[in-house]
Amino acid sequence: MQLVLISGLSGSGKSIALNVLEDVGYYCIDNLPANLLEESIQFLASHGYQQVAISVDARSGDSCQHLPALVQKLRQQLNFRLLFLESKTETLVRRFSETRRRHPLSDEHHALPEAIAMERDLLDPIAQLAHRIDTSDLSANTLRSWIRDMIALEGAQLTLLFASFGFKHGIPLDADLVFDVRCLPNPHYDPVLRPQTGRDRDVISFLENIPEVREMLSDIEQYVRKWLPCFMRDNRAYLTVAIGCTGGQHRSVYMTERLAAQFSADVQTLVRHRELM
Repeated sequence: MQLVLISGLSGSGKSIALNVLEDVGYYCIDNLPANLLEESIQFLASHGYQQVAISVDARSGDSCQHLPALVQKLRQQLNFRLLFLESKTETLVRRFSETRRRHPLSDEHHALPEAIAMERDLLDPIAQLAHRIDTSDLSANTLRSWIRDMIALEGAQLTLLFASFGFKHGIPLDADLVFDVRCLPNPHYDPVLRPQTGRDRDVISFLENIPEVREMLSDIEQYVRKWLPCFMRDNRAYLTVAIGCTGGQHRSVYMTERLAAQFSADVQTLVRHRELM
C-alpha cells in the first residue's frame, strides 16, 4: 500500500491537498480520529486498497499524542509519506475571517490567535516528523501543483527540494537549510534586468560572470553535498534548501536553478520559486 498521511493547521490547505490525491486515484479519508488510524489502515490493506490518503489533525484531540510513535511504525511497514501543512498566524486569521468559519479549538475562552497557537503546540510533535509545506503565500492552484509534483516522485529515497524566496516576504516556515545571497550584486539595479528573473538569459549571463556568485554557489553546493548523507541516514523523505535574496526574483532564483541542476543527476530534486508564482 502507498499511504499519504496529511496533517497540519486548520485553514492551511489540507482539504486542497486531499482533493488533489483523490483526483489522481487515491482513496481518501478526511478527519479520521487518530486513535482509529492503525485499525483503518489494516482494514484498507486487507481489502486491497493500494493508494490511500488520510487526513488527521487537531480535531482528534488528545489522541494526537499517539501519532508520532505510529508514524515511526508505519515507515517500517509501508510506502509512507507524511505531509504537514502550515501557515503564518496572520494568514490563518485572515483566511478564517474571510470564510467566517470557526476554528476547531476556539471557544468563549480562547480568541482565534490563541486557538491557532494551541493547535501549533498540539501538532508540533507530528510536524517535526513530516515534510512541512508553508502555504502562507500560496494560491490554491500553486498548492495543487506542488502536491502533484511530490506525489509523482518515487517515495523510496530522499527528495532534495531547492526553493527560492525573498527575505522581504519572510523566511519559508518549511525550510530545513537557509542560505542568504543578498550580499551578491543585485540585477535589480540594472533597468534592463529589473523586469526579468533569474531564469532569463540576460540575468544568468550577468550573474555567472561574477566571481563572488560562482564562489558562493560552489560553497553552498559543497556544504549540501557534505551533509546530505547525514540527512539521508535520518530517514527523511524531503530536505528543503531555501535560497533567499531581497525580493526573490533574480539572485535566489538563479542560485536555486543552478543548484538543482547540479544535484539532479545524483538525487531526486524539485524546484520552487515562491515569489514567481
